[in-house]
Amino acid sequence: MKALLCTRLGGPEDLSIEELPDSVPGPGEALVRITIAALNFADTLIIAGRYQVKPELPFSPGGEASGIIEALGEGAEGFSVGDRVIVHATHGTCRERVAVATRRLTRVPDGLADETAAGLTITYGTTLHALRDRARIQPGETLVVLGASGGVGLAAVELGKLLGARVIACASSPEKRETAREHGADELVDYAADNIREALRRLTGDRGVDVIYDAVGGDQAEPALRSLGWKGRYLVIGFAAGEIPKFPLNVIMLKGVDVQGVHWGAFVEREPDAHRANQEQLLAWAAEGQLRATIHGVLPLVDYEEALGILKRREARGKVLLRISAV
Repeated sequence: MKALLCTRLGGPEDLSIEELPDSVPGPGEALVRITIAALNFADTLIIAGRYQVKPELPFSPGGEASGIIEALGEGAEGFSVGDRVIVHATHGTCRERVAVATRRLTRVPDGLADETAAGLTITYGTTLHALRDRARIQPGETLVVLGASGGVGLAAVELGKLLGARVIACASSPEKRETAREHGADELVDYAADNIREALRRLTGDRGVDVIYDAVGGDQAEPALRSLGWKGRYLVIGFAAGEIPKFPLNVIMLKGVDVQGVHWGAFVEREPDAHRANQEQLLAWAAEGQLRATIHGVLPLVDYEEALGILKRREARGKVLLRISAV
């Protein structure tokens, strides 16, 4: 089988496509033929050795995919050969076949395209866990999304609206803000031109924000924190800007706010039943047409360098997908 491999840490140009023996499912595993692998910004960090997950070399990038079960290992239950599934893993899906524990699979509803299903796991899974499980966002509350045009940002805009929130999208260019508006954002804030704290104060009539979704970090984090209202919640998703902010504890104390860490990977391992329920909900919403799950592009496997480059340069407007094999 063909596999995209990281044999040495570096950039997309350091990867290569290699021929490997087909995987064999072990006990409790399924062999899945991958049709579409979805890439994320985290993949650019994993191959560089700059992510919290550090697989042993060589490994395939890609933490989510869609495919078809071709074989089942001993004791594998809940699935059948021929089932269409999504795969959720930390890495390893950018290959023609992968053996994976069945607990990392969710069945795809009839009528939902592989291209749509493939990219629902990580960005949408992280976001649903953040908004519903952690922040417990309520209809009518105000949600601010920092970096609203990226993969997780657009997921937050979409899911925030689906859960009944008023969504304020923050982004750095007119094109990015328009993308957020197209996905349902009610209000837009320009990072470059606006003082984010003052802009959010105006938009909430001095009441303050209920929930902030931050996958960016950097120098906008503290002003955003200060815009929270009484008992607001600040969701720490990630640090795409590269800088991990340090928050003033007095602001957190005086406003009674919660700073909530969102470690989706740990949630998946520690609360598998809750994770499975979230995955099934996302797939159902997508099948019903309630999630757009915008696709930036579907590229052939041989164009992996271009695909990862789109993410590395932060040019993606939706999911970047690699077509691994035909259906």
